[in-house]
Amino acid sequence: MNSSQSLPDGTAALNHRNKILLMGNPNVGKSIFFTELTGVRAVSSNYAGTTVSFMEGSLTIGEKEYTLIDVPGTYSLKHTSEAEEVAADFMESGARAVICVLDASNLERNLRLALELRRYGIPLVYALNLTDVAERFGININVKLLEQELGAPVIPAVAVKKQGIAELIEKLEYALSEKKENNCALCHGCPSCPSSPSSHYSSQPENGDVWTTAKEINRRVSRKDASHLSLIDKLGENMMKPMPGIPIAILVMALLIGVVVGGGKALEELILLPIVDFVIVPFFRAVFTSFLPEGVFLNILVGEYGIFVISFEWILALIFPYVLMFYVTFSFLEDSGYLPRISVLFDNVMRKLGVQGGSLIHIMMGFGCAVPAIIGSRAATSRKERIVVSTAICFAVPCISQTGALIALLSAYEWWMLPAMAALAFLLFSAAALTAGKLVKGKVDPLLLEIPNLLIPEPKAYARKLAIRMKHFLLEAEAPMLIAIIIAALLKETGLLEAIAVYAQPLVSRWLGLPPEAVAGLILGIIRREMSVAPLLALDLTPLQAFVGGAVSLMYLPCLSVFGILVKEFKLKVAAIIAVTTIALALLTGGLINQAARLFF
Repeated sequence: MNSSQSLPDGTAALNHRNKILLMGNPNVGKSIFFTELTGVRAVSSNYAGTTVSFMEGSLTIGEKEYTLIDVPGTYSLKHTSEAEEVAADFMESGARAVICVLDASNLERNLRLALELRRYGIPLVYALNLTDVAERFGININVKLLEQELGAPVIPAVAVKKQGIAELIEKLEYALSEKKENNCALCHGCPSCPSSPSSHYSSQPENGDVWTTAKEINRRVSRKDASHLSLIDKLGENMMKPMPGIPIAILVMALLIGVVVGGGKALEELILLPIVDFVIVPFFRAVFTSFLPEGVFLNILVGEYGIFVISFEWILALIFPYVLMFYVTFSFLEDSGYLPRISVLFDNVMRKLGVQGGSLIHIMMGFGCAVPAIIGSRAATSRKERIVVSTAICFAVPCISQTGALIALLSAYEWWMLPAMAALAFLLFSAAALTAGKLVKGKVDPLLLEIPNLLIPEPKAYARKLAIRMKHFLLEAEAPMLIAIIIAALLKETGLLEAIAVYAQPLVSRWLGLPPEAVAGLILGIIRREMSVAPLLALDLTPLQAFVGGAVSLMYLPCLSVFGILVKEFKLKVAAIIAVTTIALALLTGGLINQAARLFF
């Protein structure tokens, strides 16, 4: 059975027998190896900090079955971060063998971990991945000499093209075999054994000279011809410089917004909304009215807020197209290696907000979903930075479903409303980050970030990632959304919504200036963030009401799943402070916008 486990202590995986560990630096392609070796579809991303939860799956070699564990990516085993602690725990717990994935285009940096792994005396096989990228850089690696230096097999590979996978399995089978030339049942790296890798490494110092050793090995085994630097590689370097990096960043963001908004709007109006309005909803209305009498039950199913009406209108027609287009563009940026370059480019700006540039990756992940973004912040080197980033995400970074709902709402009115909402989100984000940075004690370490090669994403790997993400959205996001829709239908058709609206009128109608029915958004937003916007789509709002409703939704209480992960990561006190503060400031900000607009306009 295959499963995904969480990181905090790793004890669930440390007790496995017959386990093989898959190790490597972040962003070397471990997840792709894991997928090819086990068949488990793990999402691979082209930036550091992605693998913050380990994956495990069954791997059959010969006639034996083993458990392959994709250990969180780490640069070393020094216990200076949560990922390093978990990786060290896996190694200390023992394993039958270790597959260490190396990046051929950044070999020196990868060799530090490769050398550290040898101290544990576990049979090793090295997969030298990204050899095609190394060739593009003009890097030539003497694989036979590298094998001698590391004392273990080294297999050149291009994982996304399945090159080297078969040979890796063959070498791994030999490493696991009891038939060794030294007649040992399993080579445990005894220092006295002449065939043991540790025999010529055990004399190396524990700490400082690891980098020196890695540098010397890299110097001996690799040669680089700088004249081979291609146009795309030069572009990758220039993207991290203010000129032309900033103009390129502005162009990329403009294209991203254009594709998400324009493409999503086209899918919504030209394809999905007509299908829903003229095919799906009439079909279900005809089916249910054919055997159900008029009344509350029929209205709950196919009435104005009927389950079989708004479930298709809100989820399929108004939210799904923007989710799809966001993941089309965001997955491309991930796999191309552009996101870490933006982090380096804007590191100085992010530091003024109290976090390092590397946190920009997790913030951008928050536009997909706040839950993996908060989990991904484990890659940060301090608790303070994690809390600051998580707070800013909860205050002003809408998930993609919520973003889709906001786009659908605001784009129906004045052209300036979407840019104005984006400006408000930036101001709120900056204020939240600065405030949290002042209140939370601790430090923010300097930026240390893996900069991957700039690549044209491999079509099959890109398509697979996109398919997995959309599948996760359909399976994980739509169930809570359907629950919210059922609640909305029951509230509306049973008259409870009107009763609640009477009590909420001073807040909703007088302070926020919204119709009484908008109270549904405040109720449903607790379940899913986008559900704080969705009820507004069915109302006849003025532009001011739409903007106020969007502003409240932007800052409103993190949904139950986000609140749950905040409790898990930072304990109940921190989660409660964030939740209460977001609700209070959402209602305060929305009311101030409404009152100011009425006063001056």
